[in-house]
Amino acid sequence: MHKKTLVVLLILGLMLPTLVQSQESDFGNWLIYIGSKKIDQKWNLHHEVQYRNYNAIGDLEQLLLRTGLGYTFNERKSNVLLGYGYILSENYIANTDDKVSVNEHRIFQQFTTKQKIGTTTLNHRYRFEQRFVESDFKMRFRYFLGINIPLYSKEATKKSYYISAYNEIFLNTKSSIFDRNRLYGGLGYHINKNIRLEAGYMNQFFETTGRDQFNIMTFVNF
Repeated sequence: MHKKTLVVLLILGLMLPTLVQSQESDFGNWLIYIGSKKIDQKWNLHHEVQYRNYNAIGDLEQLLLRTGLGYTFNERKSNVLLGYGYILSENYIANTDDKVSVNEHRIFQQFTTKQKIGTTTLNHRYRFEQRFVESDFKMRFRYFLGINIPLYSKEATKKSYYISAYNEIFLNTKSSIFDRNRLYGGLGYHINKNIRLEAGYMNQFFETTGRDQFNIMTFVNF
């Protein structure tokens, strides 16, 4: 457990400066459903719903619907996927309580792979997006690096609690190149093999602003 404690402290230490510098704090709630239906041993149909709130519930930030066709290889460690997404964003107008609705249709290609280092899992995701935002067209590249550390002793029979952390950077193909960066760290619990809960801090740093929030997330995977 000493090595795991050092890793957790390192993650928190890396996160702390970013959280302190953030301009404002919010309480957010992300409800996430992720499904992957096997077509055969190689092909799968991905489907996903994310309902993001600015607060605990009722103040919609984003609704994301994604689906796609994936192909698994490398002993089920890697997957390539061609997908489509619809995103409804409810953005606050600066310095007001008013919102504007933004509709986006998105085509994306992604490659995911995972590594095991002892009991720790590293997840890499490379995603390229073609975004149709209202009447505008944009393209964006995203790289996601996630880490999952189970918290259990060798004698334990269940891997219930875990530490979760990730960083994801978003880069545009036009100026300005930098879009945003997301940094997250939290504690999760496996209710069963299909459902898990997570609570943690997320910092989002944009080109000129920053925002951190405490998130409660529910993942359902069938």
